[in-house]
Amino acid sequence: MIRSSATWPKLKRDLIAILRGVKPDEVLAIGEALVEAGIDVIEVPLNSPDPFQSIELLAKKLPSHVLVGAGTVLDPADVVRLAEAGGRLMISPNVDTAVLAAAAEAGMVTMPGVFTPTEALAALRAGASGLKFFPASVLGPDGIKAISAILPKGTVIGAVGGVDENSFAAYAKVGVRTFGLGSSLYKLGASASFVRDRAKATVEAYDRIFTGAL
Repeated sequence: MIRSSATWPKLKRDLIAILRGVKPDEVLAIGEALVEAGIDVIEVPLNSPDPFQSIELLAKKLPSHVLVGAGTVLDPADVVRLAEAGGRLMISPNVDTAVLAAAAEAGMVTMPGVFTPTEALAALRAGASGLKFFPASVLGPDGIKAISAILPKGTVIGAVGGVDENSFAAYAKVGVRTFGLGSSLYKLGASASFVRDRAKATVEAYDRIFTGAL
């Protein structure tokens, strides 16, 4: 019997900050800047320097409601290391049932990468919490809308890849409200103050579209 991953959490904003390339000596200040701005999900891709150290720092030091985890997870052994570091979120670029099973066993929230209806349905059958449509810039809102028509009602659909705050309105029109944001929030070597400013602008744009705030 397939074990499902943890349910996607109810968040004020479904925004995932992707800190590709971040280093342990800078990650905490950047994480605090993101949380201060209103972003409560943080992904450290495993092709970053010492990623598990960064994840452990974030998991230990940030408020308990913040969902911290890893991206680019390709091996079940890395899921074990992620759990040991305190990570609760597993994001992958593909659908690997062994990786998803390991993450579900550890009680993690999971979001595997998909691009086609076949991959999307396979990920859900494997118990994924949500789907990462990647690269979203290639599929676009219309492509994701077409695929989402055959997905179960209530499926969490994330747009990742080439997405920034200027993309929100177009995706909102097709029912997408979950986004993974990389270079628009953090680029290699970016300061915490830069990340804070970009995160605030992102949150303001999100709130205008999805909550009518501001």
